[in-house]
Amino acid sequence: MGGGPVSGALSGAAVLGVVASAAGGVERWFVDGLARPLAARGWRLAITFTPAVARWLEPELGALGAVTDLPVRWTSRLPSEPKPHPVPDAFAFAPATANSLAKLALGIADNQALTVLCEALGRRTPMVVLPQVSEDQAAHPAFEGHLAVLRAAGVVLATDPESVVRELDRVAGVRRIR
Repeated sequence: MGGGPVSGALSGAAVLGVVASAAGGVERWFVDGLARPLAARGWRLAITFTPAVARWLEPELGALGAVTDLPVRWTSRLPSEPKPHPVPDAFAFAPATANSLAKLALGIADNQALTVLCEALGRRTPMVVLPQVSEDQAAHPAFEGHLAVLRAAGVVLATDPESVVRELDRVAGVRRIR
């Protein structure tokens, strides 16, 4: 077996797993409203997309490459390939669609993004989630139960991209660049 990647602590910055799913408007705010502010706060970003949002944000891959030294991923690796990201110290899941929230609450890891999130919940890694759902989706009988499961697992729910950054400061004790 080959060695794993260097941990965030050894590379000099805490590693933040940043996961996004395909919710309307993400293509307008993800880079400037979330990724850049998080990187400016000293996080080393390990970005993973759901397959649908990967298509939406493909034009932004160059801009994202400027804020992280790690590959942006959305597909799984082969067993013979090394892990492209170190194990994150914390996670931000923004935006999180109703579909992805339900999968996370139920432990359904059917794509790379949900796999890393489900593993993080199992490790009790600090996690901030920004739900972005319609009123009808929020009114579904199972929706509040999914949020309750996530809260019970220690997930902090945010209300907008700025609050994701604030909540990460609070729950994960971000190290700042001096």
